[in-house]
Formats: sequence, structure tokens, C-alpha cells
Amino acid sequence: MTQNLKASLVIGEGYNPWYNLAVEEYLLDNLEEDEIILYLWQNDNTVVIGRNQNAWQECRVSDLEADGGKLARRLSGGGAVFHDLGNLNYTLLMPRKEYDLKEKLKIILKALQNLGIAAEFSGRNDIICGGKKISGNAYYLGSKAGYIHGTVLVDSDLEKLVSYLNVSDAKIKSKGIKSVRSRVMNLSDTEAEISIAEVKEAIKNSFADLYNQGQPLNKIKIEENQQLQELNKKYSSWDWRLGKTPDFDVSFNNRFQWGEVELNLKLASGTIEEATLYSDAMYSDLIPKLSNSLTGKQFKLEAILAGADTVLNSYNWPDQNNGEAVKEEFLEWLEKELKEIV
Repeated sequence: MTQNLKASLVIGEGYNPWYNLAVEEYLLDNLEEDEIILYLWQNDNTVVIGRNQNAWQECRVSDLEADGGKLARRLSGGGAVFHDLGNLNYTLLMPRKEYDLKEKLKIILKALQNLGIAAEFSGRNDIICGGKKISGNAYYLGSKAGYIHGTVLVDSDLEKLVSYLNVSDAKIKSKGIKSVRSRVMNLSDTEAEISIAEVKEAIKNSFADLYNQGQPLNKIKIEENQQLQELNKKYSSWDWRLGKTPDFDVSFNNRFQWGEVELNLKLASGTIEEATLYSDAMYSDLIPKLSNSLTGKQFKLEAILAGADTVLNSYNWPDQNNGEAVKEEFLEWLEKELKEIV
């Protein structure tokens, strides 16, 4: 079957993850029966999560976005990954009958070995070097076509990777798929002068050797069209990126001088479906008002704090000075707790 496939190449032209994922799905939807495509692309300052993952359990979303980064959710399963311009993404799109994960990944393995990297498969189908992951992958199978895609860490900022993905899940009870963390390293750690351009060329050559007898590949240039625009709209939407998060619960608690507080949030589709606040504080009528102020809010730091702030500002405090202290302490605590997750 391999010899009968038309081999094509697509090179991504920008670094926007939502558009790049839209291109990937567009290629999948329009793949011909006798075609196999290699799509090489890059994202900048991005966390990409698997289709069935809890965005807040995987990524420090607020920190990422404060740094100008983007959160993206892909069509395939698997764990969360960090992409920057030191990382190269590959996608191999093929007819469903051609799907063979280990066989297709030999394209990437061979390319890295040709560059002098002592690359090998690990038990989980990652590609490793010296016991550390240098390339991870995931896959998606549609009714007629599918793809295998993954990363190649060339010279990525691993400190940012750890910073954005190192999330404490002690407060979250989620039904989403949790990432399996692995020790990772860059190719530059073993080949100091290696570049993205070299890795890209090696993968192209490895692909052409297998599917095009080493001849130049058929290059596809993606033209703007309605389907691509709609896919880009989907991938960039809050509903897809965060609203598709599986239902989960979040719990916070703290003991203040004025009383103990426990806040439980039940979330569905990224929105607070139910907020329950327990407290032994003297302000008995304030507690249900705070709970009600959070119900129906999207799980966004600003929205949650604004809801609580409105209630606390309008509350008729028995002692105004003491009330100001309670308000300040409660909001500071809530913000600190939420920043560990949101």
C-alpha cells in the first residue's frame, strides 16, 4: 500500500496554534484516498492539551495568558505539551487503512538518527535519547482518515515548560485524563549546534525516502477558505479550549481570625454550576450571598473576584472597619488560591 500513496508536504506559515490546528483538521477532512501528507509546523509560547483533559488541571492558564501565551485544545487525546519556537511539530496524515503508529514513527526516528541523535522508541511510543523524552506523540482516527502528530524538542525553553505545566492538583477532583509527566530534554543537549531547519530537512528527507523514492515532494499551499475559517473559529473559541473541559470540582479552605471558610465549586463546561460556601463566621447572611455571586460565572479569575467583590462592597457590615479587614483578607485569600489553578 505504501508504494501507491501520493506523498505531499505542507509547511506551516505562522505560529498561531489555533490556526495551525485548524489547518491540521482541514487537511484531515480533505485527504484523498491515495494520499499521505507530512505537515511541519510550529507554535510560539503555547500549551496544547489533549481533547479529554482538564485545562486547569494541566496548565497555569492565567500565567500563560499573562505572558502573552495561548492555550489550545487539540483533536487527539494524550497529555499536555508546551510549544515554543525551539520545538518542531510534525503531523502525518494518512488513510485510515494505512494507520500504523510504530511504523509511521520510524520516519521521525530515522530522521533523528540521521542527524547523529541516539534516538530510540520507549515503551509508550515516545522517542527518547539517553532515557529522556525528545519527542512525544498522539493520534486521531476518523472514519476514513487519521493522523499521528507529535513534537521534537530541539532547543525549547524547558523552564517555561515546567512553569506552565507544573500544576498542583490537590484542590481539583476531575474526570479528565491526566498527563503522565516524563523527563524531557532538548536535542541541543546532545548536539549543541543542531537547528530547527536541520531537523525539518531531515524529517522531509526521511518521509520522501519512504514514500517518494527520495524524489522532491508534492508541496501543498493552503489557501484561505470558508471551512478553514470556521475551524480556526472553533479552535480559538473559549468554548472549545476551556468549555470542553470535563466536569470537575474545586475545593478551598482556610482559617481566618474571624472564622473558618470552606469553598466548594462544582464546574460543568468550564462554568460554575454550583458554589457552596461553609463558614462558622458571624456574618450568617453574607455566606449565601457570596455563594450566589459565584454561581453561573465562567471559571475565570477576574469574573470570580468581581462577583465576590460586589457582594462584599454592598454588604451592610455591623462594624465597617472590621468589615474592610474581612473583605480584604477574603479577597486576597481567594485570589491566591485561584491563581494556583485558574
